[in-house]
Amino acid sequence: MLTAVISDIHANREALTAVLSHIRASGAERIVVLGDIVGYGADPEFCIDAVRQLEAAGAIVLKGNHDEAAAGLDNDMNATAQAAIAWTRDRLSTAEKTWLAGLPISSTEPGVLFVHANGWNPQGWGYIRTPQEAERSMRRTTERLTFCGHTHRPAVFHMSPNRPAALFVPVAGVTIPLIETRQWLVIAPAVGQPRDGNRSSGYVLYDSACREITFQRVPYDCETASRKILAAGLPPSLAERLLKGQ
Repeated sequence: MLTAVISDIHANREALTAVLSHIRASGAERIVVLGDIVGYGADPEFCIDAVRQLEAAGAIVLKGNHDEAAAGLDNDMNATAQAAIAWTRDRLSTAEKTWLAGLPISSTEPGVLFVHANGWNPQGWGYIRTPQEAERSMRRTTERLTFCGHTHRPAVFHMSPNRPAALFVPVAGVTIPLIETRQWLVIAPAVGQPRDGNRSSGYVLYDSACREITFQRVPYDCETASRKILAAGLPPSLAERLLKGQ
């Protein structure tokens, strides 16, 4: 099965629309959403509606920390993120908040764990940025493959028996074979707020039959998304970072 794994939409309508169009052209048979549908961007209602339609069509949809916060549960965020969440809460209906609150934290299937942040404490929202953190996550699951989001930076970690985890940065469009003797942790690029210096949106294609992954980057109209953030009265830094991919 060919699965498209997306994460960190962050209420960015333009990015989500471009990515979903690219996924349709890819021939993916299903979609997994790793969370953070809202927060930061100016179109939370549109993005929630679009993801709910994906869910109705069979997509797996998980909760991220921004989704949890927008639904009403405070968690540890910086002042900019808190301002965006306060704005988002005022925009969302009770039904939308209830749906966000009810999303699962993780999902498993044979050999694969899907989760927003990490495998050692999924609802603690700790980041995986280093091989040591990736190893901590991989050692807390029996699944050989983990998909995460949360950092907004695409990465692949792998770990062989009796060896520590190692990191490499994937190249878009280059297929990576998932060697069966290793354990793997894949961090998807952000749809709505890339932070790796590349302002293009992104996602991962996972071919479970061939055991391969391919990172995809998708240009989108980030200028429009940035202008909408400013027009909404959200923190200007959120608009600026879209144009820089930071």
